[in-house]
Amino acid sequence: MGRGLDEGVQVGPLINEDARTKIDTLLSDAINRGGSVLTGGSRVDGPGYFYEPTVVRDVPSGSQILREEIFGPVAPIVAFSDEADAVEMANDTEYGLVSYLYTGDLARGLRVAEALEAGMIGLNRGLVSDPAAPFGGVKQSGIGREGGHEGLLDYTESKYIATDW
Repeated sequence: MGRGLDEGVQVGPLINEDARTKIDTLLSDAINRGGSVLTGGSRVDGPGYFYEPTVVRDVPSGSQILREEIFGPVAPIVAFSDEADAVEMANDTEYGLVSYLYTGDLARGLRVAEALEAGMIGLNRGLVSDPAAPFGGVKQSGIGREGGHEGLLDYTESKYIATDW
């Protein structure tokens, strides 16, 4: 952990104190409902807004951490009974910036990716950003796209000309 521009740093700071407080609130709610922290779970002392990379398991449905955009190094683990159950839980939020899924079955991966309500999908990868690809979400996670061909459309004007000539 450290300054994002320093060599060897894998986890940088959060944007501000409110972001750390939000993580504390979401983790507390998950733990109070029966979740347990496997690793991390604490603020890091010192300058900057750092938070330990955190994994919390057995997060019950209804927990705030499953319904909010965290924007921090936190991974909640939730058990599901089948593919349809997993998709239903993943879509049970008003947000939809990015979703991630990992599978050894490409057909299943594509099927689930199509069913997820998110603007971007990471299928068997953790990074989805690419300058040539559109970046943006759905639902309360944004309208429109930046980057790629779709992002250029915001900088154009359409003109319709009708004539009987």
